[in-house]
Amino acid sequence: MKISVFGLGYVGAVSCGCLPELGHEVIGVDTNPLKVKMINNGQSPVVEEGINELIAKAVAEGKLRATHDVEDAVLNSDVSLISVATPSNPNYSPNLTAVDAVVRSIGATLRKKQGAHVIVLRSTVPPGTTEERILPILLEASGRQIGDGLSLVFNPEFLREGSSVKDFHNPPQTVVGSLGEAGYEAMEAMYKGLPGKFERTTTQIAESVKYLCNVFHAMKIVFANEAGSVLKACNLDGREVMKIFCQDTQLNISPAYLRPGFAFGGSCLPKEVKGFLTMARDLEVPIPTLSALLDSNEAHIKRAYDMIAKNGRKKVALFGLAFKPGTDDMRDSPLVVLAERMLGKGFELAIFDRFVKISRLLGKNKEFIEQEIPHLDKLLHETPEAALKDAEVIVIGHADAEARQAIIAHAEGRRIIDLSGYADLRSAAGAHYEGICW
Repeated sequence: MKISVFGLGYVGAVSCGCLPELGHEVIGVDTNPLKVKMINNGQSPVVEEGINELIAKAVAEGKLRATHDVEDAVLNSDVSLISVATPSNPNYSPNLTAVDAVVRSIGATLRKKQGAHVIVLRSTVPPGTTEERILPILLEASGRQIGDGLSLVFNPEFLREGSSVKDFHNPPQTVVGSLGEAGYEAMEAMYKGLPGKFERTTTQIAESVKYLCNVFHAMKIVFANEAGSVLKACNLDGREVMKIFCQDTQLNISPAYLRPGFAFGGSCLPKEVKGFLTMARDLEVPIPTLSALLDSNEAHIKRAYDMIAKNGRKKVALFGLAFKPGTDDMRDSPLVVLAERMLGKGFELAIFDRFVKISRLLGKNKEFIEQEIPHLDKLLHETPEAALKDAEVIVIGHADAEARQAIIAHAEGRRIIDLSGYADLRSAAGAHYEGICW
């Protein structure tokens, strides 16, 4: 495959060095004559372990050259990768001036080219940019339509400085969002032989994954640093604690809990967060990120309430009251907080939770719910159908398969607000379905 790489900064230079190893012919493109000269001399314009040798080898074998001539690069390649810089504007949004300019230049050249061409955006951009901003520029400049010998792709890169060559050859996954089938096929051919799953998705999701990964990495660093600072104040080595912490790949370093849904609650998480924050405060160790956990959780409960209340006071059927399914533990349940808020605002409320039975409540659980919702016995219903009677809004905190079937059967003309993400509820005929994070 013949590939042109626009932008010979970090990502572009690494691509120029690594793609020839997969058997491709590469043309690097940049407006900086020094970068072009360095590539043609077999030198890397960036400092990175192993990349200088790869570029030298590719140039020597005739698989890599560089130019400032856009027309030369586009007319002599099948795929164009765009890896130009997207610096921050004063408000921290990315400045896409360079991306726009490259897309216009490529599009203008395509008017002179016969045959298909794939444009691949790799620069970090906000969700929606490829389709809403880049696509119109490309269509106008090229005079073509997607499918008319034209493909547009967003393919995020996950290269870490210092280990980028290893990252290129050992990706955990390859994420590709394409407008048209030809884009997916071209990317599969370009990355053929690399390990990891080839993930076909939309351009918007591919753009979002890139942003989310970097934000999560930053959050992990802050979590480790704030936790380590508190532990040091306790005369402990935070590194030793985190080493054991990271050995748990079932819950800690895993997909567990990384699923958008409702707020956290129960007898453990809120209590332990509050205890850790108290410990940090007593030790006079500021931990601003972890201190915001409870406020963030409360904001998510408010988000759910605002969704319910946006059309005024309607009768609500709430499915789920315990903090999670399969238990009757309602201590610090966010669903209890949500129910209490609705009652306080004058909503008529009917509740169904298969595991919550007034006659079986004991101890702290009973004390808690009697204090928070003293007349719960009048709100709880024995069957889903009874809870659904006359309800205009159906709120699902959690519900088993039988309860969900009852909801689907009685959903016509009603709003469904899903806090857990049950796929089958989307198919409820005649209902207005909305998820809290989707």
